[in-house]
Formats: sequence, C-alpha cells, structure tokens
Amino acid sequence: MYIIIAGAGIIGRQLTNLLVENKHDVIVIDKDTAVCQGVYEETCAITINGDATNLKILKQAGAGKTDVILCLMHYSADNMACSLLAKSLGIPNIIARLRDPQYEQAYKLAGVTTIVRMADLLVNQIIMEIEQPKVRKIITLGGGKADIYQVRVPENARCISMTIREITEDRNFPDECVFVGIYREESQEFFIPRGNHKIHEKDNIFLSAKNQDIKRSTDFLIKLSK
Repeated sequence: MYIIIAGAGIIGRQLTNLLVENKHDVIVIDKDTAVCQGVYEETCAITINGDATNLKILKQAGAGKTDVILCLMHYSADNMACSLLAKSLGIPNIIARLRDPQYEQAYKLAGVTTIVRMADLLVNQIIMEIEQPKVRKIITLGGGKADIYQVRVPENARCISMTIREITEDRNFPDECVFVGIYREESQEFFIPRGNHKIHEKDNIFLSAKNQDIKRSTDFLIKLSK
C-alpha cells in the first residue's frame, strides 16, 4: 500500500517503522526538519518537511495514488483540516487521531473513515485498520495484554474446510491464539468450536490472542487459495 503519515510524533514514528518493515510505501510529513531527518535515518522512509494541512504538500506527497492517510498531528483542528483535504483529493481511507472528543462529529463530517481516540490509541489497532479492515477488535483483556477479535472468512480462503485442529496445529498459526466462537450467518448459529469443527466460507470467527499474535492468526484465516 501507499501510505501517508501526517505527523511524526512518537506514534507516527512507531507506525512508520512497522509499516516500512511490512513492505508498504510510506511517506512522512512533518513541520520539524530535525524530526524528518531522524525518521529518514531510522526507517529510510521518504520524508517531506512541510505542513500536512497544505494542499500542495499533500499533492507533493503523492495524495493522488494514496491508499491510506494517517492524520496524527498534535492538534485536532490540524487533523480535521488534513482529513478534509485528503477527502477532496479522493484518498479512500482516512485514519485520524482524536485528542478532543468535541471534534468527533466534525471528524466524521470531514470524511474520517476511522477515528482513533487517545483512550485506545494503540499501534497494533492502527496497523490492523490499515492492513486488515475486515478484522475487528471486540474487547481488550488483561489490561491490554490480549484481545478478542472478530474475523470474517472471505470467499476462496485457504482455511475453508479445514478443521480447528488442523489450523491450530499448523506451524504458521500462533500457539497461543484460541478460537472462542463462530457465528454462521446462513443458519444464524453461534457455537463454541471444537477440534473437529470445519471452517465455512463467510464464517465470523472470534479469536482470543496476544497483541503480537493477532496479525499472524488473521493472515492465516483470510489468506486466499492460489
């Protein structure tokens, strides 16, 4: 994916590192020259020293071919302005950091597709919204050490017809990820899966896993057959 990160604070830099490691094309915009230099030296991501609320800067960053923009600046007003411009330029996915709850409705009107509140601002959550928008966090467990996620199995997924036992015994599936439920829309059934249960197309699967294991487990379940 081609991703613009507007604002290279602590969260912005962490996300830049992770997204570059995950082989995305990342462009970082920040007003601070020293910050831009530091990000480039640390990650090799392209950086632009400028204001992400400026239309010319967003165009310079390649807004016309951008898949996702992350508005992570300090002030909610700046994030809202950046989101408005991103919407006008046709960027399909706009993720914005919300510090002041009073701006929430304004964010929605500005075209923000995903609002990340300060209370739940986790790097893993943002990465999930970028890379796997069909995966949804349901609840956090153990003070943030683990989560329950919902994953919808796509058509032609490789895991279709595999049993829970076959999946959990596969070396590519995390050992500490647990199947806690499956909802089958066609029959409107919800059941607690056992080892011999098979995965069906369009199943909604509920998983419990540590933060660091969610990506591996969901990648396994949504990967398509060759």
